[in-house]
Amino acid sequence: QVQLVESGGGLVQAGDSLRLSCAASGSIFSINAMGWYRQAPGKQRELVAVIDSGGRTKYGDSVKGRFTISRDNAKNTVYLQMNSPKPEDTAVYYCNAPIDFATTSLVKFRWGQGTQVTVSS
Repeated sequence: QVQLVESGGGLVQAGDSLRLSCAASGSIFSINAMGWYRQAPGKQRELVAVIDSGGRTKYGDSVKGRFTISRDNAKNTVYLQMNSPKPEDTAVYYCNAPIDFATTSLVKFRWGQGTQVTVSS
């Protein structure tokens, strides 16, 4: 099974930028949809963004226009560029592969450790 390792999190100030990376242990070339999720304390895990093999993207309403998801199949890596983060973006961020572009609540792989993002005001 593909293992996913997230990195790039940290403490940032509101308005700064941050790029998260998700490295897969195997090829993601044949995986149609890859996504970023997040879980804040006391809240359920939610979808942040998803990208399919053709580059089609979909974002959660709270991050539209600020975050950008991308993928590099040659490097087996998925990225999340976070621009103008807000304190409410503070969460542990995870990547995974939704079973398809539309059904993002179900994922294919075991969840990784995630990477903590803390945004200060």
